[in-house]
Amino acid sequence: MLKIIRLTLGAIIAFFDLITRGFKKKRTPENQLQIQQQLKKLSLYQFNLCPFCIKVRRQLHKLNLPIELRDAKNNPQHRTTLEQEGGRIKVPCLRIEDESGTRWMYESSDIIRYLKAQFN
Repeated sequence: MLKIIRLTLGAIIAFFDLITRGFKKKRTPENQLQIQQQLKKLSLYQFNLCPFCIKVRRQLHKLNLPIELRDAKNNPQHRTTLEQEGGRIKVPCLRIEDESGTRWMYESSDIIRYLKAQFN
């Protein structure tokens, strides 16, 4: 019963997110291309109906950041990677690859703060 309520609420939140999203950030084509190159080092592990994942995806839309989304609920490979490399199955989780290695960022507010600092 709890699962049905959670799925229903998630679907309602996802629906309202879609109809109230707003506009994407405008950039010059050159700037957008540069950002897309930087985004190749990022991926977001998420569940489609998770409210915290929706919150992060909403911010991705506003910032015009086409980050690769990895469905950790329905894709066993992504789920396994999240658990084995990230340390736990918890979403949303931003995988950040840089010179120092791979970092895993789990909290939606931390993810949004990071994205705004890097790409706003």
